[in-house]
Amino acid sequence: MELTGTRVIAADIDTVWAHLNNAETLQACIPGCQELSGSPDEGFAAVVKQKVGPVSATFKGGVTLENVNAPNSYTIVGEGKGGVAGFAKGRADVTLSTVTEGTELSYVVDAKVGGKLAQLGSRVIGGFAKKMADQFFEKFQETVEGRDNDASA
Repeated sequence: MELTGTRVIAADIDTVWAHLNNAETLQACIPGCQELSGSPDEGFAAVVKQKVGPVSATFKGGVTLENVNAPNSYTIVGEGKGGVAGFAKGRADVTLSTVTEGTELSYVVDAKVGGKLAQLGSRVIGGFAKKMADQFFEKFQETVEGRDNDASA
């Protein structure tokens, strides 16, 4: 399944790039992320707990960055295993460009699932994947723009 999207973030391209490569920012923005460690150079290890339809699972996996062209683009490649629930793997091409309002972040995600998750059907999986992408990029935009701190103050 493929997902695409664009978001304009009110910050300069270097700030957005720094956040895209920061483990703390990523952990705070990934829905259900319980742990995230590592670095852009070595790759990241993650533990993410999610419920997809009737299937709940804790996914353990890794993420690496490829085709890095700082601060303009990179490809995120990841895979997670959720035990009997199955697996999820995918890649996302992320591109940044400077626009009048700040930085435009565009992404193209290609994701695959297997095991019990695959049995849920493409409508359930597609809807879930879109919801997770929307939640991640909304939280990412709030974090980079500093709006998440305003709500908790």
